[in-house]
Amino acid sequence: MAAQKEIVAKLSDSFEKARSSGDLLFFPSTTHHHEENGVEFQIRLCPALQNKPRLPTPDFSGDAPSAVQQEKKRYDPFAPPYNPNLLLGEVRDEAEGNEYVILFNKYSVVPHHFLVVTKDFQSQTSPLLPADLVQTYLFLAAAKRAGTKLFAFYNCGDLSGASQPHKHIQLLPIDDDGPPVETLARSTKLEQESRPFSISALPYANHVRRLPSSLASSSPAELEPVLADAFLSLLDLAIQTVRHDPSYPAGAPSYNVLLTLEHVHIIPRRQETHVLKETGEELSVNALGFAGLLLVKSQRELEAVKEEGVCSILKGVALESGHEAQTDAHRVADDHVHEQDE
Repeated sequence: MAAQKEIVAKLSDSFEKARSSGDLLFFPSTTHHHEENGVEFQIRLCPALQNKPRLPTPDFSGDAPSAVQQEKKRYDPFAPPYNPNLLLGEVRDEAEGNEYVILFNKYSVVPHHFLVVTKDFQSQTSPLLPADLVQTYLFLAAAKRAGTKLFAFYNCGDLSGASQPHKHIQLLPIDDDGPPVETLARSTKLEQESRPFSISALPYANHVRRLPSSLASSSPAELEPVLADAFLSLLDLAIQTVRHDPSYPAGAPSYNVLLTLEHVHIIPRRQETHVLKETGEELSVNALGFAGLLLVKSQRELEAVKEEGVCSILKGVALESGHEAQTDAHRVADDHVHEQDE
C-alpha cells in the first residue's frame, strides 16, 4: 500500500511537470450531461482529439503464441526506457511477485489519468490475474484515504476498444458518486450480496458483483480471494453470454471490466465501434462508455449520439442480456451441490 499511497500523493505535481515539459499532451474538453433510462450519462466533447493520430487496433487474431510474439515485436510505448516525466513509480505484488510500472497516459483528456502496466510483456487479451486486481484495488483504497476518488477499467481483446497490445489497466479520477453506472449498481437491492447481478435498466448484457463494504481497509492477502472470486464469477457469466450467442465473431471473447471500491463489472463485447446513423461515422467505444462516460470529437458527433441514444449505441456494441437465466442455472447447480453435501 505504501507505494500506492506515495504515487497518489504526487499525482497533481507530477501531472503538471509532465504537461509543462511537453511529455504529456493534455486535450481540454467540456462535459455534457444526457439522461436516459434514469442514467445521467456524461458525454465529453474534445475537438482537439481530431488532430491525434488514431492507433490501429491491436491484431490479436491467429494462433495465440505467435500472435503474442508478433505483438511484442511492434513498437511498445509501455516498454523501457521510460520517459522520466511519465513514470510515476513501480509496484510489486509480494504474494505473486508480479511487477508493474505506473505511467501517466501520454494523451490525457482527464487530468491525472494513469496506467498500471505489467513490467514484462503480457497480452491485452489475457484476463486480469488476482495480483492485477489487488494492486489496482490498492490504488482505489489509497485514493480514498487521500480524500480523492479513482475508478479503474480494463479493455480486454480486439473488440473491447483496446489501443495497445501490452497489458495495462487504466485509472481515472472521478466525482464522489463514482461513474454514472455506479449509481445504478449501488441502488440495486440484493437478496444475497455475494451473488452476481445485472443492472436491469441497461439494455445489454452486464454482470456485476458487489464487494464487501469493509474491503477497502483489508490487507493485500485479504483482498486477493475476494477480488479473484468476484472477477472469475463474472468472467464465467460473460463467457457463457458469448457462447449462447450463435452469431458471435470467431476468436477469444472480448469484454470490458470496471472496478470501483464497491463493485466489479464485466460487459461482454460484440464489436469495437458503432456507426452513427446521423453521420455514418464510426464511434469507438471502450470500457468508459459502459461506465457512462462517452467521448466524442465534434459537436456534430455529440448531437448524433444524443439523437440516437447512448443506450442504443452501447447495446449495438454489446450483447443481449441473458443474466437472469444464467444466474438461475447457477443457483440450481449450487443448491444441488449443497443437497449432495448434506
